This record gives sequence, C-alpha cells and structure tokens, in this order.
Amino acid sequence: MKDKILEGTTTVGITCKDGVVFASERRATMGNLVAHKVAEKIFKIDDHIVTTIAGSVGDAQNLMKIIEAEVSLYQLRNNDKISIKAAASLTANILRSGPAYVQTLLGGVDDEGPSIYSLDPAGGMIKDTYISTGSGSITAYGVLEDRFHDEITVEEGLEVAVRAIKAAAERDTYSGNGFLVAKVDENGYEMLDNEKVNDILEKI
Repeated sequence: MKDKILEGTTTVGITCKDGVVFASERRATMGNLVAHKVAEKIFKIDDHIVTTIAGSVGDAQNLMKIIEAEVSLYQLRNNDKISIKAAASLTANILRSGPAYVQTLLGGVDDEGPSIYSLDPAGGMIKDTYISTGSGSITAYGVLEDRFHDEITVEEGLEVAVRAIKAAAERDTYSGNGFLVAKVDENGYEMLDNEKVNDILEKI
C-alpha cells in the first residue's frame, strides 16, 4: 500500500533573484482516502540545499536519505560545499541506477546564485525558474504564470508560492491540510513556522 501514498500532491519551487522558495501542502493519500494530514514533503539536505517530493513515501524517504548522505560525503572529500547543479546531477544518477516512484525538486543557493532543478523518476533533470509537481500542479502553474517575474524577491516569492499551493488545495482533492514553506537565501535554510505562514495567508 505504501506505493500509493502521496500519489496526489502539490509542490512549488521558485527561483528568486536573492534565493529560492519552496512550498507544499500536507495531505498524503491512498486512492480516495486521506491517509495522513501532516505529511512532510520538504526536506533540508544541507544549509544551502532543499528538496521537495511527490510520489511514493517509501521511495521518497529512501531517496532523501541517500541524497543527504552523498552530499555530506562529497563535501567531506572535497572540503567544499557541493554546487546545486552537482547535487542535482548526483540525484539524477541515483535515480537512473534504480528508478523511484517520485518526482523531486532540488534547489538552493551557491556561488553561481540561486537555482532549482526538476528531476523525474527515471533521472531526467531540467533547470527552470519556477516549477510545480503533483496532481495540483495545473492549478498552481496558473498562479505561477501570472505572478512570476524576473526580478522577484524571496519575500515576494513566498507569497506567490503560498498563493499557488492555496489555489491547488481549493481545486485538487488530493492536496490540502495546511502548508509547508521554506526558503534558502544568503542566510541559509529556513522552514517558516506557522505564524509566518499565517501572516502570508492574511496578505492574500
């Protein structure tokens, strides 16, 4: 049954001029059943790298552990932080060695600036400015297409990301039960607490 968990979900990643923003809802489903209402879909890999997941919870949790371990090993061996592109390539190679039923967004900030990559279950890797995954992504993309601009800041991006997830949760039966919102900027990783998320919700 675990392979059906998180079949429907919505995640969003936005590349901003001063960092990256990620958001997701918290519903985990098995078919028409809401299996969990507090699913974790955003993962800190390092202080400068974040991932999101949509797909099988078992595959996703296993993949996150492998990525975190491989990134740590890379940085120990090279005595330097891994770049976002290298971390995405590493993840793609892991997926190619044994496809997992999961779609992943990976992004963060390095010496080249902020960037986000989308990775499919077979290891396909695409860099983009804004990306949404999961069953609610069609609705989320409507918000992203309308609100994104080249000079968007992290502060603006947080509002757009939450707005996109909120829209998806209102139209997609597999998305809902709250928000997870994270950012990476020059100060590193931060998962926003409920108070900060509620402040954003009040603005929109």
